[in-house]
Amino acid sequence: MLVNSLSLCYHNKLILAPMVRVGTLPMRLLALDYGADIVYCEELIDLKMLKCKRVVNEVLSTVDFVAPDDRVVFRTCARERNQVVFQLGTSDAERALAVARLVENDVAGIDVNMGCPKEYSTKGGMGAALLSDPDKIEKILSTLVQGTSRPVTCKIRILPSLEDTLSLVKRIEKTGIAAIAVHGRKREERPQHPVSCETIKAIAETLSIPVIANGGSHDHIQGYLDIEDFRRATAASSVMVARAAMWNPSIFLKAGLRPLEEVMQKYIRYAVQYDNHYTNTKYCLCQMLREQLESPQGRLLHAAQSSREICEAFGLGALYEESSREQDARRAELLAGTPEEARELGDDSSGVIKMAVKFDRRAYPPQITPKMCLLEWCRREKLAQPVYETVQRPQDRLFGSVVTVAEQKYQSTLWDKSKKLAEQAAAIVCLRSRGLPEGRLGDESPSLHKRKREAPDQDPGDPCTQDPALAGELCKKSLVALGNGEESLSEGR
Repeated sequence: MLVNSLSLCYHNKLILAPMVRVGTLPMRLLALDYGADIVYCEELIDLKMLKCKRVVNEVLSTVDFVAPDDRVVFRTCARERNQVVFQLGTSDAERALAVARLVENDVAGIDVNMGCPKEYSTKGGMGAALLSDPDKIEKILSTLVQGTSRPVTCKIRILPSLEDTLSLVKRIEKTGIAAIAVHGRKREERPQHPVSCETIKAIAETLSIPVIANGGSHDHIQGYLDIEDFRRATAASSVMVARAAMWNPSIFLKAGLRPLEEVMQKYIRYAVQYDNHYTNTKYCLCQMLREQLESPQGRLLHAAQSSREICEAFGLGALYEESSREQDARRAELLAGTPEEARELGDDSSGVIKMAVKFDRRAYPPQITPKMCLLEWCRREKLAQPVYETVQRPQDRLFGSVVTVAEQKYQSTLWDKSKKLAEQAAAIVCLRSRGLPEGRLGDESPSLHKRKREAPDQDPGDPCTQDPALAGELCKKSLVALGNGEESLSEGR
């Protein structure tokens, strides 16, 4: 086996830190544009990744790791291939190795999170919980170093005493890792606590591998020149920037920070180009706006419930339309070479009532969806609940759905980009065929307003999608949390 055959240099580098909900593809690409040398993805948990299937997305020119519920857990592209580091949350060496082998051909390095102090990480024995188990740390890192072809690193926090910290990092170095990132705070400390440059410096002077200094955004890093000052203060080989980069990714630009409006528009362009889920796009833009969330533009962003509406809030409606046309044209091109029989939903479409319809969220009140209307009608008529059969077309990864009501099948002939949207379209076909109200503005049934809203095109794994207003509320709450201890971000960030 080739061990670490393709190396990523960690000397004298500017690095985007791993940040939960922030380190997705649009932010990573934007950081690279502004001068970052290496970008880390957000921490992704081993158990979740092991359920994923690797899919080449020919429409977006990306590689997607897709969960059984069709949610994209990790998306990457050729642009970042030699600069992206996959950060893994794990407490088990064999699971860690299995994930590393799953992604190693699409990333430049593998990192193990050993510093996140949040309960969602530590309760599974991951993150900072590993700091109290050096034997497990050693086993995980040694297994990865010996079993994967990519350089392996880890990210830690400092221990209560310098002696214990130095003892731990020496053991870590012996596993053969390529570099170590050190957040200069203890497990229980938060951004308002001063970062210990002295401890990071002692580690850098002790080890022979590159040490990456992290944790300077609060006290040290407000501009590009501050990054070098922080590196000198810690004697580190490289610097990893988190919140300062989240607020304005042009922090990596030698010429200085770019205007926030310009930065946000560039971010939106990447988000649209790579079909980033709108709740994630909205969250990241909220972090950039910060105290401007109450401005007219901030209020428009807060109210946005789709990628289209986010684009319109920033005067980029034409960009959204153009990108949608380009993606549709690419799908059509891919379909042109597909056998006709592969385009149909199911083996037998005879007897299926079909219409060419799509679900447009803007045509319905916030509390109402066609699926809810159909379910309510079935209950009133004492019929069995609607049954949806939904499949994904492999050549363009679009979804189609057939709904069965009272032994009759209904289907929209237009495929859609999410399972939930496809099911809503099928419900519309059924309702229209039967002459029933579908809940559009002006014809909804008042009784439905009492029922909980169903999120038609939201990502079930994203915390911003559990409630229709939560994505916007998180925009505001996250800023308060950051000021009180960075509760919205994973460790170090």
